[in-house]
Amino acid sequence: MTTATAPIPLHSGSNPLLKDLRQLIEQARQTAAAAVNAGLTLMYWRIGQRIRIEVLGGQRAGYGEEIVVSLSRQLASDYGRGFEEKNLRRMVQFAEVFPSEEIVVPLMRHLSWTHFLTLLPVKDPLARDFYAQMCQLEGWSVRTLRERVGSLLYERTALSRQPEALIRQELGELKNQEAPTEPALLLKDPYVLDFLGLQDRHLEKDLEDAILRELEAFLLELGAGFSFVARQRRIQLDNDDFYIDLLFYNRKLRRLVAIELKLGEFRAEYKGQMELYLRWLARHDQEPGDAPPLGIILCTGKKQEQIELLELDRSGIHVAEYLTVLPPREVFEQKIHGALMAARARLEGRLESDRAG
Repeated sequence: MTTATAPIPLHSGSNPLLKDLRQLIEQARQTAAAAVNAGLTLMYWRIGQRIRIEVLGGQRAGYGEEIVVSLSRQLASDYGRGFEEKNLRRMVQFAEVFPSEEIVVPLMRHLSWTHFLTLLPVKDPLARDFYAQMCQLEGWSVRTLRERVGSLLYERTALSRQPEALIRQELGELKNQEAPTEPALLLKDPYVLDFLGLQDRHLEKDLEDAILRELEAFLLELGAGFSFVARQRRIQLDNDDFYIDLLFYNRKLRRLVAIELKLGEFRAEYKGQMELYLRWLARHDQEPGDAPPLGIILCTGKKQEQIELLELDRSGIHVAEYLTVLPPREVFEQKIHGALMAARARLEGRLESDRAG
């Protein structure tokens, strides 16, 4: 005699058929939502483009404004509040800021209409392109995009790398590859840690404790692809114990990243300490296929001449400042302007030197 196995109740969470059907439904919903979003975004762009060219592009601007008001009343009456005057003007602005359908179509597969609305107030075209590409590659939510724009991510990147031409080159590389693999693109300077809520006077342990409390925000500030591995990672050499403050792994770079937290300005002896950590990690923790570990030394100040003479980049060490309070926007803008002007002057000087040579 054989006994029939009782079927698993459909309401059971372990039922494989129910699980598969739910997955199919969720995937279909996501696909449909993405298609609807892309269709609406393209429709908004085309509406804005038609109004911009056929109505507002003429010489009689006042008459064109009246037509926009009239159109909005009729469309809102027919199709709802989404076509009120203020929304039509956003569509026109959308077409002005993104002047080509060839630009919009690749982006709208990844960016929602709300993403585009968040980008419209960004005046600098290069900054806007930077944020759009990062949204596309990193899958930023609207909230994340707003936070990154509000925290001046582009400006800090500009300040870090300085030349506008270099940022443009990095954006070109981003567009032509699936994910950034160069550390220079992912490592920042400075890191803004104002979300930690630290007082003016704090210890290294206070900084480390605050980072662990706000780990999610810290990972967002670090950038793309970072995941937390360990705090105070113990290293034992010749019966001596050493401790790495924070250890992360970056899946885009495919390498471990050790972070040392320092109060005060950078000191030359920090290089030897970090090199020791990186070589130990390469020997004991590096997985097959991974690139050599990187080190980040976070200080409250930098001594640029020492850093250049020590050639830290060759050792895979990045020195960066951290700010526990974000400077006023006006101060940031002045610094950025000065850095870009200096970079342009150096570029012009090199070009003149090449011509003379």
